Amino acid sequence: MTSVQVLIIGSGFGGQCTAINLLKRGLQDFLILERRDFMGGTWCQNSYPGAAVDVQSPLYSISHEPYAWSQMFVEQAELEQYTNHVIDKYDLRSKTKTNANVVKVEWNKATTRWLAHIENGEVISAQFVVNASGPLSTPVIPNFKGRDTFKGESFHTNNWNHDYDYRGKHVAIIGSGASAAQVIPAIAEDVAHLHVFQRSPHWVMPRPDYKFSQTQQKLVGNKLIHKGVRTAIYWQLETRMIGFKYSKAMLNIVAQRVALKHIKNQIKDPKMRKAVTPDYTIGCKRIILSNTLYPALSRDNVTLHTRDSGIQSIDEKGIFTKDGQHLDLDLIIYSTGYDATDGVISYPVVGKRGNTLAEFWEEYPRAYLGTTIPDFPNFFVVTGPNTGIGHTSAIFVIEAQMNYIMKAIEATKLRGKSVIEVTKQAESDYTQMIHHEMKSTVWQSGGCNSWYKSKSGHVIAMFPGFSFTYYQLANKFQSNHHEFS
Repeated sequence: MTSVQVLIIGSGFGGQCTAINLLKRGLQDFLILERRDFMGGTWCQNSYPGAAVDVQSPLYSISHEPYAWSQMFVEQAELEQYTNHVIDKYDLRSKTKTNANVVKVEWNKATTRWLAHIENGEVISAQFVVNASGPLSTPVIPNFKGRDTFKGESFHTNNWNHDYDYRGKHVAIIGSGASAAQVIPAIAEDVAHLHVFQRSPHWVMPRPDYKFSQTQQKLVGNKLIHKGVRTAIYWQLETRMIGFKYSKAMLNIVAQRVALKHIKNQIKDPKMRKAVTPDYTIGCKRIILSNTLYPALSRDNVTLHTRDSGIQSIDEKGIFTKDGQHLDLDLIIYSTGYDATDGVISYPVVGKRGNTLAEFWEEYPRAYLGTTIPDFPNFFVVTGPNTGIGHTSAIFVIEAQMNYIMKAIEATKLRGKSVIEVTKQAESDYTQMIHHEMKSTVWQSGGCNSWYKSKSGHVIAMFPGFSFTYYQLANKFQSNHHEFS
């Protein structure tokens, strides 16, 4: 049996940041598990046409790892290069097991350690476990009637089949969120016909992209200049939270008017304009940044199907719509999102009382600082419940979580103890504060039903405040909120 001090599950940015922080503290006794046969997480896995980041690249990166980005909003291939650059710089491949799919993690009372069971039968013992599998790692495909009878090609955007040539084919894409908004313009010109199935429209704003010259790329890659650019972008984006929580008037003036003007400028057909105009407050669902989506939807070889002409069933040849059409198809693309709330951890976690994390989260997922849970000692979740950020970089929040996780591990070692556990009262107080603050946010009161919410109706994905507020909470380790043994 392999035994380590820290086991990291997932090799995306969360896993990389955990490993780097451990190395910087001189802690070498750790192992990363990756269920795929390659490292890197989201930006190595999601390689669908058009995939790109929707946060400015100098901010959507690790704070101490600048990079000579080619443009403000980089595409997937460059993000994959950056991810591998970080992995190789810190020699993380030597600390990683790939093809290591975790099927269960359970607390061993006798040894006060975690036992991680891998699909191949191997068991790994660890004092601390950091789950960094990420909220956007378990794709969801709705169980449409007849879905499995379709004899053409089908796949989720998360598992794009690059061996399949979609050019000249009749294609349907199910979903109209962030991934679909990137795929649609990328393939529309090349397919014979594209059917887009939209359950409800998203607000779309112009994408303020900018390609850097070679000189600018070198400057952006310089540590001092990178810090200045990053700081300027951060504070510019942070003002968005004022609208999301404190001022609906600001949302209307600054964002919704711009989005409505974007529809008017890019779509001539009144019927199409109506179909893509949401009936909820902007920001309630994820805002899409795109200059190419509306022109793609307006093409002659693209048909937008709204809820009234949505999917009735699927058969071996294609899709039956609710308004009586049958669409013969070669390819169905599922851009139907992820189990990012109720299923944020895909494997069973068994705590110290024999209870599972899924049982604790049965009403809705919750965690102290979105990171740790009572009855699950020495277990930390990166990008856990209520750590999502709708207005800035997720990596900023990951780095804030690292401050808490590292201080928790260090506090345990300094006391000569082996176990740390958040108290039930601390978790309860924190969770109550989160959902009290959430009431005034657009995610709770904006009039939509989004993936930000769990089946309970609670907004689980988002932190209801400024990201610097979360940073301050995570950075101030409160030992009285924890028990050591």
